[in-house]
Amino acid sequence: MARIFDVVEYASEMQDELVHRFPEEGIADLRIGSQVIVRESQKAIFFRDGKALDVFSAGRHTIATANIPLLVNLIGKAFNNRTPFTAEVYYVSVKEFADRKWGTPQPIIVRNPGMGLGVALLQGFGTYSYQISDAQQFVTQLVGAQGVYRTTDIENRLRTMLLSKLQDLLGETTGTRSVVELIGLTEELGTGVRAKVQDDFKALGLTLKSFYIGNLKPSDKSAEELRAMGMLDVTTYTQLQAADAMRDAAQNPSGGAGLTAGIGAGMGIGNVLTESLKGTSKGSGNNADGPFNGIPEVMNPSEAAKILQVSEEDVLAAIEDKSLKAKKIGKAYRISKESLSDFLKG
Repeated sequence: MARIFDVVEYASEMQDELVHRFPEEGIADLRIGSQVIVRESQKAIFFRDGKALDVFSAGRHTIATANIPLLVNLIGKAFNNRTPFTAEVYYVSVKEFADRKWGTPQPIIVRNPGMGLGVALLQGFGTYSYQISDAQQFVTQLVGAQGVYRTTDIENRLRTMLLSKLQDLLGETTGTRSVVELIGLTEELGTGVRAKVQDDFKALGLTLKSFYIGNLKPSDKSAEELRAMGMLDVTTYTQLQAADAMRDAAQNPSGGAGLTAGIGAGMGIGNVLTESLKGTSKGSGNNADGPFNGIPEVMNPSEAAKILQVSEEDVLAAIEDKSLKAKKIGKAYRISKESLSDFLKG
């Protein structure tokens, strides 16, 4: 004869469990008059034949047709109020699951008008917390007949939803703000993500309690890594690769060879940079100077750095090691277009 459970209880803190089915396999034999114990951080849902009968909050409950009225229709009138019946009881944790981690597995491409290549690659990480707000909906939508439903079963999905909203918000925000300003708006961005994602969480019976951006910074991935991930077109990749090479060469502590040797060490980066500069001259109508059409006859280090897509410090390093000719007037340097051309040709 099947065992009849007179007391139903799941005495667990449910640290990593969102839902625990009682029993984990099969069905429970209960009867009118059985006791159901629900802890403060739990709710208990009765199911029979795939239908939710009732939801119990914290406390000790006695099963009766008064608190589960659908039993009358499902099993008929109780004989002496002791009629056995079968059911499934799902214990749902309604505590807040805090300090969950999120991060950007791939850099997020955002617009960065007026600076560098006009785009930026951002990476970020932080924490979030959530809570089951509608226990019945959560079980119906996600759990099904599983015996145990853990945080690991859903958190990849939640992180995907959060990152999707963050990417949308960054795209909207960079239309009016630069990336430099954006990095200082982590609290505002976190609030925006919470607002955007609440409806998606609600559809699952969840509430997003918090979303914090711990850090938001430019990606430290190399141009080669980004190209391998399919995130850069050929033109952008060529420009980034050349800029990386110039930066690394300028930081090379081995004396003598200087920046020019670092750039030209069998790679032809000077020629690559020259070709990449052609993009700045398109549409000017006069090609007499080739890739340097539209570049000023004389420029300062900052202007030269923008043309080369490198930092001003890189240009000053090239001037100091005499690989880039410049005229010092007072405390300032001036660079001719001809000197820049000779520098790139090596």
